[in-house]
Amino acid sequence: MPKLSVDITNCDQEPIHILGHIQSHGYLVAILPDTYTIVHASANLAHLIGQPVQGILGKSVDTLLHKTDLPAATLIELLNVGHRNNSWDTLSPYRLQIDGKPWNLICHEYNGLILLEWEPVDSAPREAVNQRLITEALTEVQSSRQLSDLFQNTARRVKDIIGFDRVMVYRFSADWHGHVIAEAKADHLEPFLGLHYPASDIPRQARELYKKNLVRLIAGVDSTPSPILSQSGWPDDKPLDLSHAGLRAVSPIHIEYLKNMGVQASMSISLLYRGELWGLISCHHDTPRFVDYAARQTAKFVSQLLSAALEFRRDSEDQTLRQQSLEKGQALQEQLLADEDVARALTRHSTTALDVTSGTGAVLVFNNHQYRLGNVPDEAAVTQLVEWLNKASIDTFLETSQLSSLYAPAESFSAVGSGMLAIVLSKELNEYLLWFKPEQIQQVTWAGQPEKAVTVTDDDQIRISPRKSFAAWTQLVRHTSDSWTETDVAAAVKLREDILQVVTRQANQVRLLNQKLQAAYEELDAFSYTVSHDLRTPLSSIRCYSEILLEEYGQEFNPDALALFQKIMDSTDRMRALIRHILFYSRMGRNEVSTEPIDMKKLLEEIREEILVTEQGRSLTIDLGETPSLEADPTMALQLFSNLVSNAAKYTRNNPDARIQVSGKRTEQDIIYSVSDNGIGFDMKEAGRMFELFKRLENARPFKGSGVGLAIVKRIINRHQGKIWYLSEPNRGATFFVSFPTTTDVAGN
Repeated sequence: MPKLSVDITNCDQEPIHILGHIQSHGYLVAILPDTYTIVHASANLAHLIGQPVQGILGKSVDTLLHKTDLPAATLIELLNVGHRNNSWDTLSPYRLQIDGKPWNLICHEYNGLILLEWEPVDSAPREAVNQRLITEALTEVQSSRQLSDLFQNTARRVKDIIGFDRVMVYRFSADWHGHVIAEAKADHLEPFLGLHYPASDIPRQARELYKKNLVRLIAGVDSTPSPILSQSGWPDDKPLDLSHAGLRAVSPIHIEYLKNMGVQASMSISLLYRGELWGLISCHHDTPRFVDYAARQTAKFVSQLLSAALEFRRDSEDQTLRQQSLEKGQALQEQLLADEDVARALTRHSTTALDVTSGTGAVLVFNNHQYRLGNVPDEAAVTQLVEWLNKASIDTFLETSQLSSLYAPAESFSAVGSGMLAIVLSKELNEYLLWFKPEQIQQVTWAGQPEKAVTVTDDDQIRISPRKSFAAWTQLVRHTSDSWTETDVAAAVKLREDILQVVTRQANQVRLLNQKLQAAYEELDAFSYTVSHDLRTPLSSIRCYSEILLEEYGQEFNPDALALFQKIMDSTDRMRALIRHILFYSRMGRNEVSTEPIDMKKLLEEIREEILVTEQGRSLTIDLGETPSLEADPTMALQLFSNLVSNAAKYTRNNPDARIQVSGKRTEQDIIYSVSDNGIGFDMKEAGRMFELFKRLENARPFKGSGVGLAIVKRIINRHQGKIWYLSEPNRGATFFVSFPTTTDVAGN
């Protein structure tokens, strides 16, 4: 019999946003925004309209109103206002009567449809109580000195609002396992505070929905969901997407999970930090319980207060850490410039390489010697580690809090080196700067065994079942350190640039490069000749012949053929532009650098004007701050700043209010310019090869580009003996810094 196997990631594939059902305590319809005709409706809507649902599909939405006190004209006006303003927040909920009882009408628009949801209203109005609870929550946010107090107060406050038996504040870790960090519960329940839950309990697609729809209520796990019926002829491959619907039905797997826990009703409220899911307020009740829209919004507001407090406090802490790291980095830079010995500058002054990160030990491997600071592995272990790093596919840096998972021998020195942050100075010369963090042994108490049960059905199908046991189960976690922060990584990358700048000025930097450079220049010359002659000529012919065919026979072509000819000419234009960039890149390494004073204000204003013309039709602001002049090659300076600003313009196109800030400042040694944007940003941990030719980060692939622009920028900076570094976070924009020395003669280098 063949061995059965199962891919646990299959749990992540369940289409929980298009289950085709809603919870039975409310009604739902979906209408077209132009005609307000009904294309989808929940089957239980028959209770409201007094006839089978199939009879209203394809008809106007006002057919739903005969049992309500809502006039058809009022409903149409509400829909007109919401659709016209592309905002439904001020309209939802709309209070109405159905058979003399109060209901809420909640609207939203998604994927080209307007969704209307009817929900009952709590029979006992709580507006005054909710207002008081919000006021008390605001006071607690302001008065809580410790985050632990704030978490506990929030759990208690949400429990008061929704009346559930148990309310937990649940925090995600980097691997998406969860940890209960605060709890308010009924006296008869056992505590869950401190328990951990595996990432598989809340799969990836559920976490994505928590970012879209911040409040999720499951009123009763045993209630029968109502199917959604669609207008005749509606495409089967376009099911109704309920990502933002409050009535969205529940995955059968999750229902089984809740029943295994003994939970009859649940509610989850998302906690976001910088737009990403930080945790949840998770609520359980032993019996079915409906929470009306007003109470849910009150609980949501309390959670948003907590999210705002988290962001404010974390931002304040991060800013302090960044400032401290910046000061230490500046001190190290000054030491590197003042001291001819790189190793002495990094390890023998009042500020050392150990001070710029949160590591507890550091080793500089340089000139066949190890310079050791703090608590680090022994010399032989570091030598073997460097040998492994030389074979690993890293080009700029590597960071990990579980070094032994990448390099098994690290278990032997986990007491001082479970975590490592490494920057590459020279693979050819086996030169690195390594920081280490010690093991943090953790005793993790899980709510039951983390693994999901795998069962085989009667027809031999493999099924992953929800966990049935939630009894406390303790695990000892070894060989793991505290995580490295974004500030740690940014400081290490900046220090690498500072070190390489100094090393470049010293003779030992060219000891292995002369022969390689000569061979590279010869290959580059041959490549440039091939590009300029063997590629551009046939491209010109392709475009020329296409234009002749269009001119002579264009009227005979159908639209599809004309579109194909246009694609041919567009492709040749893109190819010619790419060739032009490559030629510029190749020639730049051989051309003389002719420096002169550059009026940066004039140069940047010209670049701004050109980009705003190119990007017209969108909201884009390019602000210029201080613009100190600098000594540089005019052509190269124009190319450098054009690439940086146009990149910023490109990667902010998804932002409806795109902003770019360009500013410079003068120090004793450098003139530093920064180009900041509020675009898509990138993960610092994945950006190690961004300056290589034709390399593009994964999140940049939807935007057109050749992967040459930043390589050109890096080469221009190198020709001017300057530096370039960056600071970014996904979806939080990016800042690129370039510095030009104020006194160095770069001509001819």
